Amino acid sequence: MKIEEIKEEIAQLADPKNAEFFLKLNPTAKLPCAGVRIPQMRKLAQKIAKDDYRAFLDNNPLDSFEMESLQAFVIGYAKDDINVILGYLDDFIPKIHDWSVNDSLCQTFKIARKFPEETLKVLMKYKDSHREYEVRVVAIMLMSQFLDDVHIDTVIGIINNLYTEDFYAKMGVAWAVATIMAKYPDKCTEYMLSPDNRLDEWTYKKALQKMKESYRVDNAVVERIKKERKDLIV
Repeated sequence: MKIEEIKEEIAQLADPKNAEFFLKLNPTAKLPCAGVRIPQMRKLAQKIAKDDYRAFLDNNPLDSFEMESLQAFVIGYAKDDINVILGYLDDFIPKIHDWSVNDSLCQTFKIARKFPEETLKVLMKYKDSHREYEVRVVAIMLMSQFLDDVHIDTVIGIINNLYTEDFYAKMGVAWAVATIMAKYPDKCTEYMLSPDNRLDEWTYKKALQKMKESYRVDNAVVERIKKERKDLIV
């Protein structure tokens, strides 16, 4: 599909009321938003991914929220040599500037499960970043694609050392830690109680809040952590 054809389809799917609602939830979105719903965006991205997806990714002007989202989805859906796909991933990560595009990329990039070490190699380029969304990409990608027996210790180690001075980086790390607790409660409890835990106070508390809100986490575990970490939980 040509860029002009894709933009015409976006215009046909536009929903101004949904755009208004979305922009209230996503104050960091800097570009025009047509309000196309995410399921519709995914269908369009899958169609592009089956076509000449490289031409789309190479020529996408990234001039609207929908075009940025399509870039994220198409990178995730593309079927190609892993090195080609990772090249597009690496190129796009520094361009991300809102949480929705960020999370769409990470949650769709399921090829990471087939090529975990190759994907980790790319992510490790950003593990020491101080840029808000580069940090969030690492946290959400690890949470979405790497919570398995092979990588869980690596994931916790990386999460523990991410730079979390910015709001959406903090939120991403807190969400990731809460999800780790849901899947690996013993390891996560040990981590939360460890003197080597490097989470800042706000992120630590937010992770506990998200754990408490999750139906997948035993509330007794959260209360135990609060009791034993009174030095931090005030």
